[in-house]
Amino acid sequence: MISLPLLSHAAGRSLMRPAMRSKFLPVFQQSLLLRLESTQAAHHKPTAPSPSPSPSPSPQQQSEERICLTSTENGIKRIILNNSKKRNALSYAMMLELFKEIADMRDRPRVIVISAHGPVFSSGHDLRELKKEHGSRRHEEIFRTCTELMCAVENCEVPVIAQVNGLAAAAGCQLVASCDLVVASSKSTFSVPGVYNGLFCSTPGIPLVRAVPLKIAAKLLYTGEPITAAEALQHGLVSSVVEEAELEKETIRLAHRICQMSPAVIAVGKKFLRAQVEMDRKLAYQEGERVMVSNLALSDGQEGIAAFLEKRKAKWS
Repeated sequence: MISLPLLSHAAGRSLMRPAMRSKFLPVFQQSLLLRLESTQAAHHKPTAPSPSPSPSPSPQQQSEERICLTSTENGIKRIILNNSKKRNALSYAMMLELFKEIADMRDRPRVIVISAHGPVFSSGHDLRELKKEHGSRRHEEIFRTCTELMCAVENCEVPVIAQVNGLAAAAGCQLVASCDLVVASSKSTFSVPGVYNGLFCSTPGIPLVRAVPLKIAAKLLYTGEPITAAEALQHGLVSSVVEEAELEKETIRLAHRICQMSPAVIAVGKKFLRAQVEMDRKLAYQEGERVMVSNLALSDGQEGIAAFLEKRKAKWS
């Protein structure tokens, strides 16, 4: 599970003290946070004072400049992709910010909702960053960072909901497929069109083929053709489809519903749900039995049973 109580939003400050970083994070995530720190430091180098300083940007201007907007209320953490001018591309900087926000559990959210401003949820990687002039090492770093982001979504201790209202393409579709639940408006479309640009969507295909049947994934990957929200629902890529006017309401309804459950039980359940997909049936049942017994040993496991038998509302720890 990812729980990082010492993350800092302050630019140029360490996101986590080195001793705590090594204690809480796997090596690959330590590396990602180090890269995030170096990126922030590069963007906040001291400069000589201007003889006539310009006025400070307004809160609205500051908000518009941030590529990710976040807030937490009533147990729901909102992460909004805020770079509509670039179709919310998953640039290197955007992926680092998303990873940081997914990992930051200081406000103890019970669910995370990822949405986007503008008509495109995300168009995928920023192709300008994938030009030959940047070199193979940079390309390796970009795809490694993307993998770490998708794994962070899947391994996050709380459910992650994608709220999609528009196009989710390539790595944007990969992000959708990596989320636990997906609520989409009826106008949304989904595609992995890398083949059009000479770059097969190999990594986006990894969570995609785990969400939809192989033949459907193959059709999407080989042709680059998009599917509608209704088709995505039929094939299992999304959880529910509603009209655009109902999208926010339905997403928050599901988020509030999750918030009513025991966080400890949800964490246990999500971890096993993800893990058992990779197991054969015999091993899955063996592990499932162990997880059920461990769940019963939790205080919330016994509280839920007692509340049911006593016909009262459970009081989770």
